[in-house]
Amino acid sequence: MTMPTWNSAAAAIAASVLLGLLAMPHARAAGPPSLSPAHDAAQADMLDVAAIAPGITLEMRYAGADNFTAHPVPGYEAPRCLLLRPAAEALARVQAALQAQGHGLRLYDCYRPVRAVQAFVAWVHDPQEQSRKALQYPDIDKRALIPDYIADRSGHSRGATVDLGLDDCRGGTCRPLDMGTDFDFFGPRAHTDATGLDVAQREHRQRLVAAMSAEGFVNYPMEWWHFTFQPEPTPDTAYDFPVR
Repeated sequence: MTMPTWNSAAAAIAASVLLGLLAMPHARAAGPPSLSPAHDAAQADMLDVAAIAPGITLEMRYAGADNFTAHPVPGYEAPRCLLLRPAAEALARVQAALQAQGHGLRLYDCYRPVRAVQAFVAWVHDPQEQSRKALQYPDIDKRALIPDYIADRSGHSRGATVDLGLDDCRGGTCRPLDMGTDFDFFGPRAHTDATGLDVAQREHRQRLVAAMSAEGFVNYPMEWWHFTFQPEPTPDTAYDFPVR
């Protein structure tokens, strides 16, 4: 697939911001989604993205302690990226297109079990745990992270939302590009079209949005890393089997 030119990249961000406002992780229809009875990825028809997207980089933060909670998150028993088949196949196409340009994707989170979302909400309501504040929410009161940054019902649990960054693979070894903030930095600088970015940081965000938009992924404008495949395959269904 021919990638958008960089003259159109800013327009892609503007369009994605508008669509993202309509697809905010907490902006769903009234009432919770139904909970799927699926017990594993096979029953839910979710694919392991790494198995169909050679060269993609996995940095699954919630399977370890390098995340805003400072602990492995319940529900993550393995560092794997699972997505519903249409979203996984679309993401593999994004990876292939970027590889042709010497770039690639770095995955931070994909399908997120409902139990993990509940653990995030419990963390927000624990005033004693502030160990990562300086790194990830220095200017925001922890209690204010819901709903803009931590949703009590996450789109990740519907199996078509992914958190990721951009790699430079032109030297043979893929390394993360500077996106202006780390993944899961909660604050205005993480907004996709934030002010105060340097030219390279803005270009990297534009490249990522353009590549993802080309395969149907819509960015959430408050987080440069957050994308949802549209139309969602199961928009009214959440899943809670562990990632293993």
